[in-house]
Amino acid sequence: MSAIRTFAGLCSAAILGLIQPLSPAQAADQITLRVEHFLPPQSTAQVGLLEPWAKKVMAASHGRLKIEIYPAMQLGGKPPQLYDQVKDGVIDAAWTLPGYTPGRFPTSEVFELPFMITTAAATSRALYEFYEKHLQKEFADVHPLAFHVHARGLIHTREKAVTKIEDLKGLKLRAPTRRVGQMLEELGATQIGMPVPQVPEALSKNVIDGAVVPYEVIVPLRVHELTKYHAQLDGKHGLYTSVFIFAMNKRKYDSLPADLKKAIDDNSGAALSQEAGRIWDQADVDGYEITKKAGGQFTSIGGAEAERFRKAAEPVIAEWIADMNKRGFDGKTLYNDALSLIEKYSK
Repeated sequence: MSAIRTFAGLCSAAILGLIQPLSPAQAADQITLRVEHFLPPQSTAQVGLLEPWAKKVMAASHGRLKIEIYPAMQLGGKPPQLYDQVKDGVIDAAWTLPGYTPGRFPTSEVFELPFMITTAAATSRALYEFYEKHLQKEFADVHPLAFHVHARGLIHTREKAVTKIEDLKGLKLRAPTRRVGQMLEELGATQIGMPVPQVPEALSKNVIDGAVVPYEVIVPLRVHELTKYHAQLDGKHGLYTSVFIFAMNKRKYDSLPADLKKAIDDNSGAALSQEAGRIWDQADVDGYEITKKAGGQFTSIGGAEAERFRKAAEPVIAEWIADMNKRGFDGKTLYNDALSLIEKYSK
């Protein structure tokens, strides 16, 4: 099966290229964009976001842009290197997490603080507006095509159900980013930072007791087969989310003629960000159903116990605000603006 998936990933570019035949003159003028990401070819990132985007852009360019998608780091390197690969022009575009390079993009971390997310669609749309207002300098060395978040993160464990804060004590849990890791530490767990492709092996070798991820990503990585218990925090705002960026090399984008830039621009930005969030919301529903069929046991933490989680996580928010103040920003204003934008698009 893995060989078939790898073959499918390698062939994705050829499949996507069959939009319409090109004349010899058009073929000579065709520009190829190579897009890389770190998940398998059957992941939501590729099937839900990157492939539909590529088809739309290639159609809008009348075939003059050819977009090749390389899943699972097929062009080399490791997930934390993707941003620099795009910045340096090693690849033309990538989908990745800014949080894979801790401390490098501190302002965007506000959306990864505890209890920010409502839905992925609303929070992603808020994130893009926040980018327009506050993050352009932070991401000035690439050309962002979209920002989005995944649906609410949950706690997935192998051998112990989590129903209250005390259940987290002593558990080694994978964390995606430093702020999420700090949150887990405040809740009593031991956080182990690692890119999500490493989670299945870490679970199977007992390196970790569980992981915090959304339902969407556990299916392509088969994490639902390695964990038994799944705990979520109830309420309008979920436990956490992670920030993703879909970005293009700045020099490559600037080198394109105006009509090809327009083909990209018309299919990127705020609308793509919100659509990505919607895609992740739906994928999370699908992931839950698959996890349920696999025999998963579920816990919903609400009421007074959920409030205990929120209270315990407050130092993470305070630390981020203090850190931003030290950097010369108004941390409290940035935090309040992010929350306000999430509320704006959650109505």
